Amino acid sequence: MEIILKQLVPDFLEPEKISQSAIWNQTLRFAKGEHIQLVAPSGSGKTSFIHFLYGIRKDYKGEIHYDGQNIRSMDAEAIARFRSGSISIVFQDLRLFAQQTALENIEVKQRLHPFEGAASIEQMADRLGIAGKLKQAAGTCSYGEQQRIAIIRALQQPFDFLVLDEPFSHLDEANCHKAMALITEEAAKRNAGIILADLAAVSFYNANRILQL
Repeated sequence: MEIILKQLVPDFLEPEKISQSAIWNQTLRFAKGEHIQLVAPSGSGKTSFIHFLYGIRKDYKGEIHYDGQNIRSMDAEAIARFRSGSISIVFQDLRLFAQQTALENIEVKQRLHPFEGAASIEQMADRLGIAGKLKQAAGTCSYGEQQRIAIIRALQQPFDFLVLDEPFSHLDEANCHKAMALITEEAAKRNAGIILADLAAVSFYNANRILQL
């Protein structure tokens, strides 16, 4: 899979921010297997860009193509196929089901379109230090624990690209490194690309390209 951006411009962003960006109003190609870092200061449209890329917002001019197909022209079923088999995501707001356990949240992806075996959930949770939280309601976990739940959930499906929106904002340095190592290993298993967006460059992420939004 490849993702191509063609002169993407948000409807709401100020012209000066667009003119200073290496992404807005540019033609860009994201290749499978590539590690991309998006450095996106507050107010630059980072989360909006992630939502555009995932196809859940369309308040922009220009085009986003998945494998040559403009996502604006795709029906809901086609978008769903890409999301279940080609693009996985960790949203900034995580989008966990607060009343469901951590395990139930993670199992959602595995039941829909599994990549890992069931045992991988416990293994990943142990690596990220939340094995003891799997039977706890997600809404009662700390935000840092919820981020790790969301990361593990995203890794349970097949993908060509993993999109991450500030995935480590509430983790200490040791847990950041553990999470990044797990993400990198799982992407390598799939020969997948990683698109990581954050307010500043993430020093422990080995990016092939760094783009300023």
